[in-house]
Amino acid sequence: MKFFYVYVLKSLSKSFLYIGFTSNLKIRLEEHNFGSEFSTKPYFPFDLIHYEAYRNEQDAKRREMYFKTTKGKVTLRQMLRNFFENKK
Repeated sequence: MKFFYVYVLKSLSKSFLYIGFTSNLKIRLEEHNFGSEFSTKPYFPFDLIHYEAYRNEQDAKRREMYFKTTKGKVTLRQMLRNFFENKK
């Protein structure tokens, strides 16, 4: 059974959130944390703070694109408000 994941990473070194999509969450997280991703290299290491699994690739991509919008970021912060409040 194949799943597609939308994930949210929080940089442990800077104030930075990254939202991504993958079919292999474990390997993708390792790629981000080893600095092999150009777009996130300045911000690694990362902590995985949220993910969602989908059976359909298009559903996952749609959710990723939503989280990258202003409204999606607000929704994400509301969903994870206790996480963000405890990090202050």
